[in-house]
Amino acid sequence: MLPYVGLILVTLSIGIYWYITRTFNYWKDRNVISPETTPLFGNLKETALRRKNIGLVFEEIYTQFPSEKVVGVYRMTTPCLLIRDLDIIKHVMIKDFDLFSDRGVEFSKDGLGANLFHADGELWRALRNKFTPIFTTSKLKNMLYLMTDRGDKFVHYIQSLKNSEQEIHGLVQKYTMATITACAFGLDLNNMEDKLAILKKIDQMVLTPNIAFEIDMMFPGILKKFNSSLFPRFVTDFFFNMVKQIVTERNNAPSNRKDFMDLLLELRSKGQVQSFKKNDEAKNQLVEITDGIIAAQAFVFYIAGYETSATTMSFLLYELALNPDIQEKLLTEIDDVIAKHNGQITYECLTDMVYLDKVFKETLRMYSIVDPLQRNALADYKVPGTDVVVKKGQTVLISPRGIHKDPNLYPEPEKFDPERFSVENCANRHPCAYMPFGVGPRNCIGMRFAQTQSRVCIVKLLSKFRIEPSKNTQRKMEFEPKRVIIAPAGGIYLNIVKRK
Repeated sequence: MLPYVGLILVTLSIGIYWYITRTFNYWKDRNVISPETTPLFGNLKETALRRKNIGLVFEEIYTQFPSEKVVGVYRMTTPCLLIRDLDIIKHVMIKDFDLFSDRGVEFSKDGLGANLFHADGELWRALRNKFTPIFTTSKLKNMLYLMTDRGDKFVHYIQSLKNSEQEIHGLVQKYTMATITACAFGLDLNNMEDKLAILKKIDQMVLTPNIAFEIDMMFPGILKKFNSSLFPRFVTDFFFNMVKQIVTERNNAPSNRKDFMDLLLELRSKGQVQSFKKNDEAKNQLVEITDGIIAAQAFVFYIAGYETSATTMSFLLYELALNPDIQEKLLTEIDDVIAKHNGQITYECLTDMVYLDKVFKETLRMYSIVDPLQRNALADYKVPGTDVVVKKGQTVLISPRGIHKDPNLYPEPEKFDPERFSVENCANRHPCAYMPFGVGPRNCIGMRFAQTQSRVCIVKLLSKFRIEPSKNTQRKMEFEPKRVIIAPAGGIYLNIVKRK
């Protein structure tokens, strides 16, 4: 029997090898250039083994082929298309959006998959249609008092610290966590240390990549098919229970806090909501705002409003410490504008800080947090200006980091230069050359909230302190491989020094 056992093992090995490499001639057969692949992993070996952040992997692929409009890539064994050309990106994200409205990361609706970021199809259209008014200027102004109050408490906390050197990322997270829990859930973390520990645990569970990501790449749609979630049951139960508790405390009706929960309860009181029609032939779909829908939005508001803002502000403070001339110019603007507004940080006060806006935009250019962006084709699509056809259900990818670090678009891309975002420079730039929040109808709906929240924190902080490098400040930023978003590895250590 031994020869037969050996033959079976050899045959089985050949079969397995064929299966995990069966797609790797897909782009070659279509005359589309592609980087070298690794069996099973495709082009994602480094990220699948948690040795490199996925955003950095796609930035490298973007940079590897400077003269190509599109590049064939393999997410594990699945062929996808990385788009480099800005005009093609404009078609996919804006002009032909109806054919690319889905992200293609659907999973169990009972497992928080009904959130605005991951939902696709008519559910996304209905949610986007009705949730967009939540982020109007008037709504943000109503929540500003929550942000400024947490900003004052954050500054008071920093003043109580004995050491000037601090790990900035963890420090700023205290502000964003307090702010988003207040603005989203109406909770005060000052007296909720147990909740604080749970929220940090959720952060690790949600933003640390797990094998479910790779499985869904290998078998697109499998999570939805088997009603599975990207996240552990603990996360789902936490947000469902929290929403249920808050809804009960508010007697299923809006209170006077004017936070996200009030706005969602107000929306639910109007009954079912309709999706907006993508064309004249389409039909509207009715969506009921259930506790599950509210829990899913609470989940995505928390994750987006807490971690992405904290990471962005950490990178911003890091660059200010390394560029004291830019910091000095920003401090002068903050002092002058606050004085002009009689010491009050209002929405109009933040809007008047033009240089602060440039500093934020340059930070997001250098440190794009979410990468890559992805869209799924709803029909076969011939890529404009090429002979390439994206098949229905196939995923196209865009690397904001690759675009933002392209020297043809941004000379000396590693230099921190806020003047890249002067009115003149922005006017001469392609509309898809800058996309930290995405572009088109499916850009980040919470962009303005994140901007307002972050500006409040930076203005409060820099009106009292300046930021300087410490002995432990890394001169070359390293990024955490075991994080879904772009985040600093090993923390960012800086000195926080009281201003005279």
